[in-house]
Amino acid sequence: MTGKVALVAGATRGAGRGIAVELGAAGATVYCTGRSSESGRSEMDRPETIEETAALVDAAGGHGIPVRVDHLVPEEVRALVARIEKEQGALHVLVNDIWGATKMEWDKPVWESDLEYGLHQLRLAVDTHAITSHFALPLLIKNPGGLVVEVTDGTDEYNAANYRVSFFYDVAKGAVSRIAFALAHELESFGCTAVLLTPGWLRSEFMLEQFGVSEENWRDATKFSPHFAISETPAYVGRAVAALAGDPEVARWNGQSLSSGQLARVYDFTDVDGSQPDAWRYLVEVQDRGLPADTTGYR
Repeated sequence: MTGKVALVAGATRGAGRGIAVELGAAGATVYCTGRSSESGRSEMDRPETIEETAALVDAAGGHGIPVRVDHLVPEEVRALVARIEKEQGALHVLVNDIWGATKMEWDKPVWESDLEYGLHQLRLAVDTHAITSHFALPLLIKNPGGLVVEVTDGTDEYNAANYRVSFFYDVAKGAVSRIAFALAHELESFGCTAVLLTPGWLRSEFMLEQFGVSEENWRDATKFSPHFAISETPAYVGRAVAALAGDPEVARWNGQSLSSGQLARVYDFTDVDGSQPDAWRYLVEVQDRGLPADTTGYR
């Protein structure tokens, strides 16, 4: 991807950071955006920053450019895209990984949910992606072959058959799926591609912290959460995006719902430990059936 320019919107941590770094490893110039920077934290109040992500992109062999952006503010996104056009003259890859929810209301029907926060959650999932696409896509479609990746939680197939967490979370993730579908329809005539992509059970900074483990000893968490054995690093979904971005025939995926585990087998990449976890197949065939944790044949 040398000479290619990517915007990873929501690159501060988790999947976004993993995607930015792996695009950098492929040689791309990566604009890393988010609200948490050295100048101040977002409402998530976590220590990770976009400057750290950009430094990791550099270390991987790419060129990372951190830009503090609140993707709910149209003028900030407009200014971001204007800067990319002025500095690079093109945009080849847009990754919409913006989220930033600070709490989960498990199994809460709409009438028991925190309405104010639920509506904010929808804005974080939907408005941010729409605003970013509105301003970034006029630049991306100038170059046929451009790629848009909408990042969500769950494949279309899985989410269509399963209630996800709570009313507002379920709607939020379903909406991102529909965004990818609509963008695929609108981009096709310009020779560009849009896909929906989900990681599996992600060993994000937050998840490792919640389980009281590090990446080095993450398997210790399986003692009290056995199915965590299928989890994957953010690098895995990052490698999925890098593989898509480097595929001259990426248009074959236009409008499709994809997962990191699925693409690992198509493009023959692995997670950092050399395995190929297929979390969504495992979830259906093992975890949701109430079977004992056993990743044999799934990673």
